[in-house]
Amino acid sequence: MNKLDESLLTGLPPFSRLDRKQIRTILDAATPKRHDEGATVFAAGADADRFFLLLDGFIRVIRATPDGEQIVALHISPGQLFGIAQALGRTTYPATAVAASELLTLSWPTKLWSSYTAEYDGFATETYRTVGERMGEIHARVEELATQAVEKRVASALLRMANQSGRRTDEGVEIGFPVTRANIAEMTGTTLHTVSRLLSGWERDGIVASTRRHVVITKPHQLVLLSGVSG
Repeated sequence: MNKLDESLLTGLPPFSRLDRKQIRTILDAATPKRHDEGATVFAAGADADRFFLLLDGFIRVIRATPDGEQIVALHISPGQLFGIAQALGRTTYPATAVAASELLTLSWPTKLWSSYTAEYDGFATETYRTVGERMGEIHARVEELATQAVEKRVASALLRMANQSGRRTDEGVEIGFPVTRANIAEMTGTTLHTVSRLLSGWERDGIVASTRRHVVITKPHQLVLLSGVSG
């Protein structure tokens, strides 16, 4: 892979206060890597020997419940740091990161974490802000699982993915990465059968259109009503 240009990082929050010389130093220490869709970038419980920046693609963060069930906790968009166990005071990764689409990542050895947060203006503050937002999102998902009916959970999950990655098509808003009904079941703590039943009904009503790995929201307002989101 050719030498990466500083412009890749200049607009991203953790690096936005740094000059090009500082960014050059950071890039020279980075290891770029491409990951195929479905590849595991790192697994929960593994030694957190590197931290990562997602340049392109989407990450699916998977956590295990106490009884061993896998739940998709959140998705991570391009331009964000991930695998930042050090920000949580951990030496192992708390969750599994799987490529929801083809990815391009940069990574650095964990030993550089403390010097980056100490030396580079904005790196630490933006990183901890990101951690806070993700923890809030995870807590919101837990609350959904505990309190919301399954129809609302599935509608909310589709809306989140569309808001994060959606692209306009002639049909409506297409979720910008491959997603299966099994993925949606893992996101919402329900069964594949239930997700299939709901999506089939919504397809008949013209609210969504789906193929094996892609979902288009054709009537976003109707899906908002189903999710129970006010406003």
